[in-house]
Amino acid sequence: MFQNQYYHIFSGSSIEVLALKDSLDQINIKPIIKDQGESARLAGFGVITPLLQEVYVHKDEFEKAKILMNQLF
Repeated sequence: MFQNQYYHIFSGSSIEVLALKDSLDQINIKPIIKDQGESARLAGFGVITPLLQEVYVHKDEFEKAKILMNQLF
């Protein structure tokens, strides 16, 4: 279900993701931040890419987010 409803728009460091999240919040888009490094740490597994996070937005907000991404990057 998640894969059909949300689109991946960005992968990067936690600092870049925080800046993007703030920009998305300003245009009323609530992104989902996926941090596999933190998930692995909490589960007790090793971390391959500790600072890499992924940003997803709902499919209904994707076009609006894409415009913002073009302005930022």
